[in-house]
Amino acid sequence: MNSLRLEKSLALAAAAALVATMYGAFLYAPTESTMGDIQRIFYVHVPSAWTAFAAFFVVFVCSVAYLRTKNLKWDRVAVACAEIGTIFCTAVLITGPIWAKPVWGIWWTWDARLTSTLILWLMYLSYLLLRDFLEEPQRRATLAAVFGIFAFVDVPIVYFSIRLWRTQHPQPVLMGGEDSGLDPMMFQVLMLSWVAFSILFVLLAVLRVRLEKSRDEVQQLRRQLMLQ
Repeated sequence: MNSLRLEKSLALAAAAALVATMYGAFLYAPTESTMGDIQRIFYVHVPSAWTAFAAFFVVFVCSVAYLRTKNLKWDRVAVACAEIGTIFCTAVLITGPIWAKPVWGIWWTWDARLTSTLILWLMYLSYLLLRDFLEEPQRRATLAAVFGIFAFVDVPIVYFSIRLWRTQHPQPVLMGGEDSGLDPMMFQVLMLSWVAFSILFVLLAVLRVRLEKSRDEVQQLRRQLMLQ
């Protein structure tokens, strides 16, 4: 009962926060003077990237925890967050070109930020495919944990790419230097969007972990029946 109550509370909080974000992005935040209304995709693009990074960090932590303890609960959390992080990373790769076309005049360019983000998406997609090819739980969890730790190396590369190399991608507007910064109203909407996406991430993770636990229990029962 407590679990269901938590899930309902998270669902209501996520729905309310997402509605508030939509209002803030379209009606509250001012129009950007250079890019116009297309800039409003910023409130989806950037929080999606932050949420993907958070999800992949959880995969990294749970992978380390599994290798230390061999407890499959960490593997369940890792695969749940890998799936969710891949979804948010997909949103980044979709919204980025939509934003880029009217601003840059092109859908895609192979600069450091975009290329490293695509590689990140492909690595976690490979992580999920790797799991599908392995049936034995402990072996699957061990190999996935090693790969999950390795894949996370690309996250800081993506984050620091626009600081380390000259890229087509805009420089950071937060903590980016003297000329960086956001209008206070834009900053408020950005933070609200990040909170909304974070709540949604937690909700999806809770539901996905519960599903993975049920799947493991069914597979264990099936193996026991086959041995009888």
